[in-house]
Amino acid sequence: MSPLSHLALTFTPGLGNTSIRRLVDLYPDEDIFNLPLPELESAFGTHRDIIDHIRNKTGFPRAEAELRFCQQNHIRPLFFTSPEFPQRLNRQETSDCPALLYVMGDANLNPDRSLAFVGTRHATAQGRNNTDRFVGDLIPYRPHIISGLAYGIDTAAHTASLDHSLPTVAVLGHGLDRIYPAENRPLAKRILDSGGALATEYPSGTAINPRYFPARNRIIAALADATIVVEASDKGGALITAAIAASYHRDVFALPGRLSDTYSRGTNNLIATNRALLVRNADDIAFQLGWPLVGQQTALDNLQQSPPLSSDEKKIFNTLKENDHLTLDELAHATGFSLPKTASILFNMEMAKQVRTLPGHLYQLCQ
Repeated sequence: MSPLSHLALTFTPGLGNTSIRRLVDLYPDEDIFNLPLPELESAFGTHRDIIDHIRNKTGFPRAEAELRFCQQNHIRPLFFTSPEFPQRLNRQETSDCPALLYVMGDANLNPDRSLAFVGTRHATAQGRNNTDRFVGDLIPYRPHIISGLAYGIDTAAHTASLDHSLPTVAVLGHGLDRIYPAENRPLAKRILDSGGALATEYPSGTAINPRYFPARNRIIAALADATIVVEASDKGGALITAAIAASYHRDVFALPGRLSDTYSRGTNNLIATNRALLVRNADDIAFQLGWPLVGQQTALDNLQQSPPLSSDEKKIFNTLKENDHLTLDELAHATGFSLPKTASILFNMEMAKQVRTLPGHLYQLCQ
């Protein structure tokens, strides 16, 4: 399908991200708008209104206007089938993510490494300083920094990324015809000028609406390999993002704070309830994620070097290589080993930094 048809799908009443993805998966080589009526009836059953909207091409007028806006403002509307679309949003656990993303800027949305920084809009001086310190310490690992361009920790994360020459992507909860908060317009321009990007699922003309920002948080969580909560009270968007990240099987980290500090209650509670790992510095993050310094050989490259893997370890290695991450039970079933034997092999491989444990008691090869 053409870019115009992709846009038109998102403007077709009754079609959401999940149904769009399902339709395209069912008919990958066909124009949805020209499908025979029996095919549409098979896909939508009694939802005659959706079928009529597709056959009447209801979404095309708005799509044509939006495509002109994108062309005039150097915006890339990326459909989920595009190789430029962030593939972290196409994983099985992120099926609620948008089918189309509007992107302004040149940043690669499929970097080798990425981290999300989230936290309160009412950041303290210590929180801003900690964000700058952490981002600066990450320079040897060269991750992309993802945040939401909001006040507070978001602003500190983007600013630190720019100051330390790390690529940064801001995910917005509105269209690219505006910047909110308006005070961050200079920061948004600086992000674009540095080779970063602004991204959103919302078309131009979308009004500022508080309910769009929690939805925006799922994209922040999905774009990142891990989410770092710097400061948070006991409620708020940062904790929502952390919960979403965990549901996507991504690591969640938190910086601890004093028990008396309002904006340490959320981070301390995440740590106390085992919903986040306590981190002190960038090396803690790199260790948990299995990141070597840029230019160094990866643990995966070293797995079959000295000491060599045993035949049992090779079986675990090959199983994880094919499946990304598995539970202990799943590994035992796949390899035919008993549970105690599987646990013993995994323990040895973890000590050798060949395997790491993810939240949810999942096992994965170190990258």
